[in-house]
Amino acid sequence: MGNVDLYVSIIQGTIRNSVPLILTALAGLYAERSGVVDIGLEGKLLAAAFAGASAAAFTGSATLGLLAAVLCAVAFSAVHGYASISQRGDQIVSGTALNFIAIGGTVIIGQAWFNMAGRTPSLPPEAKFASDWGLPFHQALAGIPVFGDIYSRILSGHYWLTYFAYALIPITWWILYRTRFGLRLRAVGENPGAVDTAGISVVKLRYQAVLLGGVFVGLAGAFLSMAVSSGFTKGMSAGKGYIALAALVFANWKPKNILFTCLLFGFLDALSIAYQGASIPFVGQIPVQVWTALPYVLTVVLLAGFIGKAIPPKASGTPYVKER
Repeated sequence: MGNVDLYVSIIQGTIRNSVPLILTALAGLYAERSGVVDIGLEGKLLAAAFAGASAAAFTGSATLGLLAAVLCAVAFSAVHGYASISQRGDQIVSGTALNFIAIGGTVIIGQAWFNMAGRTPSLPPEAKFASDWGLPFHQALAGIPVFGDIYSRILSGHYWLTYFAYALIPITWWILYRTRFGLRLRAVGENPGAVDTAGISVVKLRYQAVLLGGVFVGLAGAFLSMAVSSGFTKGMSAGKGYIALAALVFANWKPKNILFTCLLFGFLDALSIAYQGASIPFVGQIPVQVWTALPYVLTVVLLAGFIGKAIPPKASGTPYVKER
């Protein structure tokens, strides 16, 4: 029974830890499919987590905290869009600058507002997301062997943002491959000149993609500070924005692949938590640092082994200059 509980816990952790990665990777997918490289995902994620926790701490409302997180990430996206789309600046430099601003700004503002070394106060229950979103009949089916554990303990009882994040995978696929907006978005990432010739605004499409990505990152940030945690702590994004970028590259910019890649990273994260301090047969006790480093080691391995095989949109990272 103990092993079953451990395995269930790891699977639950895999699902939970993959949520911010999925949302952030989808944000990068929309941006890069339109031709805009978004290195600033890490900074947006961190800023959104801080904004959400701060607003929730001040107002005691999870709804207002979520709104603040989304607005903050969209504002960061608008700045990145203005620098890289309107001003045709270097997209890597713009995104990197946003990361530095978020890393320093969250600490300085947090210290000024709360005087808690860059942290926010612990959020009360009403200012957090509830994790009791049970699926229909989950209690009645809990006693059924195997199926009951899967349905009641693994699939049921997650945050509503968890179900929303997973639902966004097929929704994004449908938008990209079955709608006019998706066709234009993919086209502007491959050949913006042809899109412009057809009378469609390249600038407008790219702004829409980047700002929509900001909404997704805002949701991911709120999930970190208002669901997984009870407030904001310094550097709590812990590189998840960069891991989401690596997942996006490994997934070859396709929604279905993003799901499996983020689940893989979430699994390693859950594994590192479950086996911290545990002793493995024939190996002994593995240091905590090894388990903690696993997701980041995989990121490096995947980027080193697959970066040459992944084919990004042709116009990705290239500012568009309208021909006269």
